[in-house]
Amino acid sequence: MKAVVLAGGYATRMWPITKHRPKMFLPVGDGTVIDVIFEDLEADDRIDEVFVSTNERFADTFAEFIADSPYDKPTLSVEETVAEDEKFGVVGALAQLIDREGVEDDLVVIAGDNLLSFDVSEFVDFFERKATTCLAAYDVGSKERAKSYGLVQLDGDRVTDFQEKPDDPQSTLVSIACYAFPAEQLPDFETYLTDGNNPDEPGWFMQWLQNRGDVQAFTFDGAWFDIGTPESYLDAVSWYLDGGCYVHDDASIEDVELGETVHVMAGASVSESRLERTVVFSDAVIRDSDLRNTIVDEDARIENLDLSGALVGAHSQLE
Repeated sequence: MKAVVLAGGYATRMWPITKHRPKMFLPVGDGTVIDVIFEDLEADDRIDEVFVSTNERFADTFAEFIADSPYDKPTLSVEETVAEDEKFGVVGALAQLIDREGVEDDLVVIAGDNLLSFDVSEFVDFFERKATTCLAAYDVGSKERAKSYGLVQLDGDRVTDFQEKPDDPQSTLVSIACYAFPAEQLPDFETYLTDGNNPDEPGWFMQWLQNRGDVQAFTFDGAWFDIGTPESYLDAVSWYLDGGCYVHDDASIEDVELGETVHVMAGASVSESRLERTVVFSDAVIRDSDLRNTIVDEDARIENLDLSGALVGAHSQLE
């Protein structure tokens, strides 16, 4: 079995934090978002290779990360795009990867910006039992939020209806970016695209498959975070830290009040300040400030300020 980790997005809604950094490298605890996925895939002996699908702009960054990582399975597979408006779309990128890498095995696909509360091996177990196309589904608990995703309706585990980003959701159970495809179904990617269908959102492809055959849904409780906005990232950090704080041993903290969900990285220096729901990247300096719902990039300096909901770019100086 092969796996693909989708890591080709540009995360423009989180600029400047992600302007020069893939959002999959945003820290959670002592690792990153993508580390959580890699660890699951590395531990599953059924998966013998993991293709990291990214764009030319971040190719060197991922190559360096993979080379320095403890993982044996990841292989870089680069889309030929350098900007958001040049993207093939998720389905188009997958079809290109299947052809480029000569994939002929069962295939698991996971978005690299997903933070999941279940182990990927549980999803693979489900896929092997069902022996057909599978997706993971999660109840987001809000019809307003469901409008942003592909909505699924089930009969048991079988998907009976699929609607991509409906204006009037009939339920709150949505498909997340976690899929599995039997080897014999891989040619369907090219058939779907050749017929002129939407190459971007994978939900349209899943709807197309559901109309032609059996698609099964792996539902789970717990948590799921689609990290694409500052708010969703801070929510993910809060869940991962269970509302607590993570301060690196090499960070300097002096006369600081730490509220819920604070992550301070190595080399950062914080003094005479109050932080809550805030992530401070390495070597940032914060003095006499009050920060809430804020992300401070590396080497930034903040002094004598009250900030809420801010994204502070690397090397910025705010006083």
